[in-house]
Amino acid sequence: MPRFGYARVSSTDQDLTIQLAKLKAAGCEVVRSEKMSGKSADDRPELATVMQFLREGDELVVVRLDRLGRSTRDVLNLVHELDQRGASLRILDPELTTGGDVGRIVVTVLGMVAEMERKFILERQRAGIEAAKAAGVYAGKGRAKTVPDAEIRRRHAAGEGPAAIARQLEISRTSVYRALGTGPSDAGLRKTSGEGA
Repeated sequence: MPRFGYARVSSTDQDLTIQLAKLKAAGCEVVRSEKMSGKSADDRPELATVMQFLREGDELVVVRLDRLGRSTRDVLNLVHELDQRGASLRILDPELTTGGDVGRIVVTVLGMVAEMERKFILERQRAGIEAAKAAGVYAGKGRAKTVPDAEIRRRHAAGEGPAAIARQLEISRTSVYRALGTGPSDAGLRKTSGEGA
């Protein structure tokens, strides 16, 4: 039975290595991967490509169900499309396949649980943000500033360069440039690229 693998992570700074190794070890002849959000199957071109490859008797393999999608509806639509093609879905963790009726039921339940879990996480995040706002400690997106901009500007006015300021305050040069309201020139980047931030 020909196996086609699909791997996905949500952002460009995440690594696909483990998923790809598991899919190859599972005997996938072709593996497609992408770094995209799993919110909607419509926005994932590599998933669309692998779905086009599938024929009767083929198997689409993913490491975990949430790699296929976050929405139960999307997952079930994909399982239905596989059924229409005479293909099936295999999940490696936990090990199951939609090749039989029991597998389809389990995939439906797992999809619902994953979607509920995501909703609970988002609700907890919202509650935490509201509590932080009420306490006056929420600064919006991103990490809270650890060094005031005034300290960065004071050091710069005293003659310290951006790389030195970043090193001394243990922050990135980008944070220094942002506080100074300037951007590094290409030449400045080349000159300081060897210096640690």
